[in-house]
Amino acid sequence: VQLQASGGGLVQAGGSLRLSCAASGGTFSNYVMGWFRQAPGKEREFVAAINWNGGSKYYSDSVKGRFTISRDNAKNTLYLQMNSLKPEDTAVYYCAAKGGRFAATREADFGSWGQGTQVTVSS
Repeated sequence: VQLQASGGGLVQAGGSLRLSCAASGGTFSNYVMGWFRQAPGKEREFVAAINWNGGSKYYSDSVKGRFTISRDNAKNTLYLQMNSLKPEDTAVYYCAAKGGRFAATREADFGSWGQGTQVTVSS
């Protein structure tokens, strides 16, 4: 499956952004989907994941309560609604896909990756 993330940009602290990830070349509902991010000088880290039908969602502690992951299988699209953004959320955000129906949070479990979209939160 090929993935293309979009929706990043520059926003002030406290603002919101919605990221999208369009999938092609596979049956979208066959994949667990996730969002990861990488800040400058840091390792890529897990942000959120969602199982094949949206029935199970997982978040890192740093974004829980502020970010919401969702998917529209009819549109082959994954979303990440980000509210109450903080400067420490500044990073390149990547969407990723994992075959199967059981969610995962480890980067190594995801086999397909999008190109990343930059999110910058100013203080």
